[in-house]
Amino acid sequence: MQRAVIAMTQPAIAVENLVKQYGQTLALQGISFQVYPGEVFGYLGPNGAGKTTTIRLLAGLSSPTSGACWVLGQPTFKNPALYRHLGIVFEESHLYERLTGMENLRFFGALHGVPTARIQELLETYDLVKAAKRPVRTYSKGMKRRLFICRALLHDPEVLIMDEPTSGLDPTSAAVIHAAIDHYRKQGKTIFLSTHDMSEAEALCDRVAFLSKGRIAALDQPKALMRRYGQPVVVIQLKPAAEAVDTLEKAVSSDQVSWEDELLTVRLPLDEPGLGAKIDQLRDWGQIISIHTQEASLGEVFRQVTGTKLP
Repeated sequence: MQRAVIAMTQPAIAVENLVKQYGQTLALQGISFQVYPGEVFGYLGPNGAGKTTTIRLLAGLSSPTSGACWVLGQPTFKNPALYRHLGIVFEESHLYERLTGMENLRFFGALHGVPTARIQELLETYDLVKAAKRPVRTYSKGMKRRLFICRALLHDPEVLIMDEPTSGLDPTSAAVIHAAIDHYRKQGKTIFLSTHDMSEAEALCDRVAFLSKGRIAALDQPKALMRRYGQPVVVIQLKPAAEAVDTLEKAVSSDQVSWEDELLTVRLPLDEPGLGAKIDQLRDWGQIISIHTQEASLGEVFRQVTGTKLP
């Protein structure tokens, strides 16, 4: 996949020493980053890390306690003119449920003087043509999310901010959204993608920032982070003997094992002391189906850097 070349130019999004406090709670603790034109920037972290707070600040819906943020060189708070250049996709799809999909887009399109041809183009891109005349209340979650993205893109914004756009969606809807993100990247649009889906970030993003407890723990290209922090692992898949399950689960750390049906997958660091003996012990506890080495995933790197395992 073609990645954006990060040029030394004015950033599309700039955040400097951003702090946001709610009462005694520090949601953001002095974060700084820049997102460049034509870049897909992944903002990764668990629920409660501060991702949505950051998006509210970038969208001008909240004022910072201290620090500042800019989009296209303009301050975001109390700057309604910025919305001509900015599209926002929140995690919850705010639509008029009694109106049809087409009526929703016509209503919001009228605010920007959007022609019908643009609405039709978006309906086709997001596979909503057949559903366009149905009330939105009859749509699935995936269809509502796709319609909400259409709404955010009506005025062809230069910068698109997306908060968990594929969270809870079926694979078909998620694939449509992934394809659209790649399409807009190729058009030179800037996309700020907040997600806790590491495979999504690894596939789509030019650079990613790891957010943990209101702080940025790491920021770089996904492959660079995996090279810097990643630890290769040995992946062993086995069918354990029934009488050995309790012993096995006590012997291996819970974050190193996962179950799928009757098969257990164990992931051990390649440089773990006594690795060979542990593999021999696993053989004693069940039938080994497969064994191979694997580079660390972005999710594993996130866990190593932040100490937090994402779902």
